[in-house]
Amino acid sequence: MRRVHTPLCHFMTSLREVTCGTAPPQTEIVSEETKAYRARERRVKLPTISPLVGEMSRKRQRGVSAVRQILGFFSLLCFLLPLPALAASKADVEAQFQSWVQQNLWPEAKKDGVSEGTFKAAFSGVTLNWDLPDLVPPGFPKPKEQPQTQAEFSSPAPYFNEARLQRLAATGRSFASQYGPTLKRIEKVYGVPGPIVLAIWGRETGFGAAKLPNSAIQVLATKAFMSTRKEMFRTELIAALGILEHGDVTPDQFMGSWAGALGQPQFMPTSYLKYAVDFDGDGHRNIWTSVPDTLASIANYLVQKGWQRGRGWGYEVTIPANISCAQEGPDLAKPISHWTSLGITRISGKAFPSDELRASGMMLVPAGRDGPEFIVTPNFYVIKEYNNSDLYGLYIGNLADRIAYGSGAFQGQWGDVGKMLRSDVAGMQVTLEHKGYDVGGTDGLPGYKTRRSIGQWQEKSGRKPTCYPDSSMLGVLK
Repeated sequence: MRRVHTPLCHFMTSLREVTCGTAPPQTEIVSEETKAYRARERRVKLPTISPLVGEMSRKRQRGVSAVRQILGFFSLLCFLLPLPALAASKADVEAQFQSWVQQNLWPEAKKDGVSEGTFKAAFSGVTLNWDLPDLVPPGFPKPKEQPQTQAEFSSPAPYFNEARLQRLAATGRSFASQYGPTLKRIEKVYGVPGPIVLAIWGRETGFGAAKLPNSAIQVLATKAFMSTRKEMFRTELIAALGILEHGDVTPDQFMGSWAGALGQPQFMPTSYLKYAVDFDGDGHRNIWTSVPDTLASIANYLVQKGWQRGRGWGYEVTIPANISCAQEGPDLAKPISHWTSLGITRISGKAFPSDELRASGMMLVPAGRDGPEFIVTPNFYVIKEYNNSDLYGLYIGNLADRIAYGSGAFQGQWGDVGKMLRSDVAGMQVTLEHKGYDVGGTDGLPGYKTRRSIGQWQEKSGRKPTCYPDSSMLGVLK
């Protein structure tokens, strides 16, 4: 391969065509940076040294001779000085990847019980997927951190798209009828209601209708080799090879999402090994084409995460204005009878089930006072184990209720919230921490501890508690 010009050589060629070493002509591989430089060089007419030395004065000839000596000196330096690291090409990185697979990954997979035949079949024809996000290819410039200059949070309202929820609910009710016996058996074995399982199935992959276009091995291998979380994906990749070794699925069927999540429940490989079950009795855990295995695997995941048999997920409520919103969170659980004694009622007007009054419940105000309000059960936080988001948990709960009871949207309206910069919220969190509040980390995300701390600070400073960050606090909370 022909040597790519270094910056020192660039200086030399800007004077004239003096090169730092030569090689037999071959197909040249150059970086994008070098291509851009050459394009600029072609656009600029560089000064030349006249060949008519005989017509020059001796003084000018001496000048030219001195220039030539300087050129020769710098040419020699090009050979003697160590060259800086050359920018890699995609072909270079692909070659490194193939070497990494054989020399680095294979010994670990073999140690973990993966046979050579399984390993070769898994990686047959596998190359890097350059279209995936969060990649840091070796030899390429690291991506610059983007300043947080855009609103990080939008209103939660669009998340609960009514038209889509209605479609999912209608399909869910149809599947509840079609798979009724299977769902009843799942609830008997695991204690998880069928509508909850159906809601997760519908949310994750549209009841199995979503396309899974990516080879799971290619995605996981790409991310294990050159993502921002290489170690995590390396663990998932070894687990994926273990799945193939067990024979539940063949490499050509081993499809997943761009993040490496597998099949209809969207399990990561390590979760598959822990929670996937064979519920149709064919001897294989098949979450790609078996509906019974898919539904039972979701239920098993939830029960292993702590699902409480016989309880739902929660209730939309009305919290009186004189009740502090700064009481939310799973660590502030109280018997539901305690919340009712404060005047909190179900927004539907119905009473809480009598057996629920003695059980624990937690206040949840995901948009503070400017959105729907809830009393949730511990099962709500089990749903969040699937996707750690209050809005995700509420989406699953609402969809499950639509499937089970034909109910509709939450009655409380989402207010005009979600216009803060994440960096500004992080600044608020730092200030609150300095004041002694537990905000749950300065990540710029307004979780329940941040919302609760804002409400407590508002109460202490004589303000009306809203329990949600807004721009009016920027000049005051400092």
